[in-house]
Amino acid sequence: MGPVSFLPKHQKLSTSKGDSTKMTHLQAGLSPETIEKARLELNENPDVLHQDIQQVRDMIITRPDIGFLRTDDAFILRFLRARKFHQADAFRLLAQYFQYRQLNLDMFKNFKADDPGIKRALIDGFPGVLENRDHYGRKILLLFAANWDQSRNSFTDILRAILLSLEVLIEDPELQINGFILIIDWSNFSFKQASKLTPSILKLAIEGLQDSFPARFGGVHFVNQPWYIHALYTLIKPFLKDKTRKRIFLHGNNLNSLHQLIHPEFLPSEFGGTLPPYDMGTWARTLLGPDYSDENDYTHTSYNAMHVKHTSSNLERECSPKPMKS
Repeated sequence: MGPVSFLPKHQKLSTSKGDSTKMTHLQAGLSPETIEKARLELNENPDVLHQDIQQVRDMIITRPDIGFLRTDDAFILRFLRARKFHQADAFRLLAQYFQYRQLNLDMFKNFKADDPGIKRALIDGFPGVLENRDHYGRKILLLFAANWDQSRNSFTDILRAILLSLEVLIEDPELQINGFILIIDWSNFSFKQASKLTPSILKLAIEGLQDSFPARFGGVHFVNQPWYIHALYTLIKPFLKDKTRKRIFLHGNNLNSLHQLIHPEFLPSEFGGTLPPYDMGTWARTLLGPDYSDENDYTHTSYNAMHVKHTSSNLERECSPKPMKS
């Protein structure tokens, strides 16, 4: 999108044909239903969209310690949508977005799908992304926790793959408004695997997803979680905002409670849905294209046996008891 010339703040946008193009081009491609949803739920007003964006942009000067590497209209708009057009909150999120990247430079070096670490995580199904949206128009992301082969993928690379996937998905303005759902299946996730989820890396994930990314998460659903995941959840609760806590649902084995919130016709059979089982390569093929075939010889059928073979490292022995006991 080319640069946009902003109208003087005293000038009211009219609905004449010429001005109409200017005021609504940022909503181009949105369905009338989504535009109405943005108005009702997010306080989005096309008549003052450019002024709202410019007011956030004007705040950048207050944070000279942060490199704001992108400040175009469409980019700032996603932060306004994520914070219901509260300009100060939107700017705070924008600042945290870039600050998180400054503080974690290694995570964002070669931040693209063909980076070896990100590519491995994507091919292993981190994250899964369902093709169809749910009845509220939200994109459904899946994490099958037991598929984490810790000898193959670091937690950081899985987090990088998730953040990169969100960057790609959030380009869609419909998803900026309708948001996302995350379902985590903890079936067969071993205590040994859980011991790698240290407070520091969980905090890194929370900061990256909750505090520093312009996405609306309508719900995070835990399914088939063992007791030690309950313990970990208790541990990370202090890092979660009250709004986030209210959107985390612990279903255990009760798929009926999941289906009350996400209809079965939108879910694969692993979650008691009517869709076929999820193909782990679906999203990886979307992002990697021809590069996907490079590692097709990696067999997904060996997932369940993999974590059994993994030997615990010194770091695991030092760190894992602490989170589980607290």
